Amino acid sequence: MRFSTLLVPTTKETPNDATLASHIFLLRGGFIQSVGGSGLYNFLPLGKRVLDKVRNVVKDELDAAGCQEVSLSFVTPASLWEESGRYEKYGKELLRFKDRKENEFVLGPTHEEMMVNLVRQSVKSYKQLPLNLYQINLKFRDEIRPRFGLMRGREFLMKDGYSFHTDEADMKREFDLMEETYKKIFTRLGLEFRVVEADSGAIGGSGSKEFMVLADSGEDTIVICDACDYGANIEAATRKEKACDAPAPTLPSEKVHTPDITTMEALSEYFNVNPYYLVKTVAMRALYDEGKSEIVLFALRGSDELQEVKACNAVDANDLVEVNEEELSEAGLVAGFMSPIGAPKGVRVVVDNTLKGASGMICGANEKDYHTTGNTIDEESFDFYDIVAVQEGDMCPKCGGTLRYTKGIEAGHIFQLGTRYSEPLGCTFLDENGKAKPMVMGTYGIGVSRLLAAIIEQHHDEKGCIWTKESAPFDLYVMVSNVKDEAQLALGEKVYEALKRKGIDVLFDDRKDRFGAKMKDYELIGVPHAVIIGKKLAEGMVEFVTREGMEKEEVPAEEIIAFVEEKLC
Repeated sequence: MRFSTLLVPTTKETPNDATLASHIFLLRGGFIQSVGGSGLYNFLPLGKRVLDKVRNVVKDELDAAGCQEVSLSFVTPASLWEESGRYEKYGKELLRFKDRKENEFVLGPTHEEMMVNLVRQSVKSYKQLPLNLYQINLKFRDEIRPRFGLMRGREFLMKDGYSFHTDEADMKREFDLMEETYKKIFTRLGLEFRVVEADSGAIGGSGSKEFMVLADSGEDTIVICDACDYGANIEAATRKEKACDAPAPTLPSEKVHTPDITTMEALSEYFNVNPYYLVKTVAMRALYDEGKSEIVLFALRGSDELQEVKACNAVDANDLVEVNEEELSEAGLVAGFMSPIGAPKGVRVVVDNTLKGASGMICGANEKDYHTTGNTIDEESFDFYDIVAVQEGDMCPKCGGTLRYTKGIEAGHIFQLGTRYSEPLGCTFLDENGKAKPMVMGTYGIGVSRLLAAIIEQHHDEKGCIWTKESAPFDLYVMVSNVKDEAQLALGEKVYEALKRKGIDVLFDDRKDRFGAKMKDYELIGVPHAVIIGKKLAEGMVEFVTREGMEKEEVPAEEIIAFVEEKLC
């Protein structure tokens, strides 16, 4: 491709709304173009080339793993979402609309329902299973605050795959195969990543793993152990149960006047006990389908913090929101003095697993200015769940090592769905005995357009992009410093044509611009390697440049074609 005929509107200015390196360089490098500042983007020729390169890596590995590609309608009948029970639960990110005949539709943010509908019409017997179907197609999520360019846009390209099985064991086999396939994809793309345990969120299912591209700019906090391969999203992280070296209180069971003692710190100081022996009670309003809600008390040790996603999952809510003092009062609760023990009638209580059977605990008295001591958290009286947030320094549940936080960009997510969708949607097969059973499912997603941003977040410098080998828009950038120099231009043409014939994807910069401007564009666009044909040609030499580190090698002009072929092929 000749640069002189290619649409590459590079700019020097940083866009006002761009803060991440990927957002800045993809816009400045002419890869993408914002559409009205609303989380929508056009892909220009360079961006489309990179998108296709990444897409091809994904497709190549999936096809090698036995998956079959399909393409589903972007517009989805709302009735399918009503069948699965997600029409209300998914929230406002689901864009709903009606056609001229008043039929309701949604723009697909994910396609579980659509793929199940395809399979239930096409597959009837166990002999047709297992089956793994995927698509690489547009998705739309009506983000409340789209930002960071391709990292959190509203419309995006996603690979979503769905597998169908006769039993859970076979589904888990495929789940493991997809985990290994995804590892191959991210490795080929040159990414440093971590596979972590994750929350299943609105997709549902019994277990899931995320593929996190490690980057300081990542929005997700992940918990990792440096002593082993354990990793988990903060929303799903667990820890080895920790003990407390401080002595347990030996106070009698009684109500104690504690005027204005409303915080864990003040309570710990008042009774001179470690917060480990205090019960922290957090009130939240749980929101459900059809506008239903309830106040829930979440109880955990005073030394811990509530993990709201875990808490939300514990009560199977769509969301949790804070409760004001007026709402607490109406429910018979007093801020700062709440307790799971003796909670008002009608108020749901959820207790963290670490409190199961705990004795000698200090709690609120559900009465202003009073706490109670000597409490035992009876195992038979409450619903227990893991609702605590893992902290840095906690012990790894796998090896006992020390856990720490890092940042990551979620680039892939795989789920063990079970019959979460097949049962409500009636996706069944006839087994060997002619009995109808629901198919057991897995689902597997990769944010293909998001991967462009993730690659740049890991591979850039202050000058621009540094594309990895498999993702680069071109393999090589051939630059003629001065096209008015006949010898330089002639060699450039020769190198360009020869390398094209050898299957090397070359961007030939034959523009009449100044050398400095061309060099800045090369650094911004980030093609992995370049051949610079300049003044040194008079001495029989050209430069071979590696974008990573801008390392330069002088190569005899007559050897440059063979040199490049050896380097790149």
